[in-house]
Amino acid sequence: METNEKIRNIKEELDKELEGVEKQQELVEVKAKYLGKKGLVTELTANMKDLSIEEKKELGQLVNLLKNEVTEMINQKQQDLQNKELERRLKEEEIDISLPSRKIKKGSRHPFQRIIEDVEDFFVSMGYDVVDGPELETDENCFRRLNVPLGHPARDSQDTFYIDDEYLLRTQTSSVQARTMQANTEKTPIRMICPGKVYRRDDDATHSHQFGQVEGLVVDKDISLADLKGTLEMFAKKMLGENTKVRFRPSFFPFTEPSVEVDVTCFKCGGKGCPLCKQTGWIELLGAGMVHPNVLRMGGYDPEKWTGFAFGTGLDRLAMFRYAIPDIRYLYTNDIRFLEQFSRKDEENEVK
Repeated sequence: METNEKIRNIKEELDKELEGVEKQQELVEVKAKYLGKKGLVTELTANMKDLSIEEKKELGQLVNLLKNEVTEMINQKQQDLQNKELERRLKEEEIDISLPSRKIKKGSRHPFQRIIEDVEDFFVSMGYDVVDGPELETDENCFRRLNVPLGHPARDSQDTFYIDDEYLLRTQTSSVQARTMQANTEKTPIRMICPGKVYRRDDDATHSHQFGQVEGLVVDKDISLADLKGTLEMFAKKMLGENTKVRFRPSFFPFTEPSVEVDVTCFKCGGKGCPLCKQTGWIELLGAGMVHPNVLRMGGYDPEKWTGFAFGTGLDRLAMFRYAIPDIRYLYTNDIRFLEQFSRKDEENEVK
């Protein structure tokens, strides 16, 4: 009877306290007072160890029933407080739906990503495959299989990030060309490009220690320099505009023979001459040439039967030409003011 009296008193006392609760914090304190480790409900079982088994069973049932009732009363009060808070906010925080909405800023494709997509679209339309390769490369694939001799400046540690004597961060995506020729065990014709990141020890307004590059390779029978020239002229006009003129200058690369440097008319002055092109009217775009017989041979192709051409250009450089970007570092700063210009171009294209 004494326990029943305590239970009744606890419920009556809780009911009175809940009537005076107006805030969530006050409710938390009430809950701790009744259901905490040292709460009034818990204290009812303090002397349970002195009771008989039957008495323990009866007391346990009464206490569990009380816990459920107390918990339900507190939860109901919490729901009442939440409803009152919601009503208050609905009254005080009215929304004027007649006000104009705020303009939501939209992102845009990064100019570097634009260039990659446009280059891939162009070459895929000509039947090329887009091939990927590892950025951590071996000296064999990055240099030896591309006919780059020992002692060549490109192999110098001042220009290349070496991991150890065998591995390095690739300095050119041409290493993917070497891998592709090795992997083509049936020695069928190849027509591929390999865009990706490359790494060199360089950092200024026109160079970066990490930059994008795209290499192209065609291997087939009866491929000539005329095929290379026609491909690159179409590529330059597609990327930089139909009025772009292209010229080819003799050059030297270890992996091509003959080799050429490819220039395009200056995008700023249109070929008239300006400080950017040093008054020449031309800007260097890429390097190219006919695949060296040694490279074909190391790739498993007989240079007496197969010929091919290769070319490579910096994607960052191409983006600078196409969008008249004066400093290559703008491509990597994530400056919103710079990127917003391309968002506006997206909007203009949508209107068109």
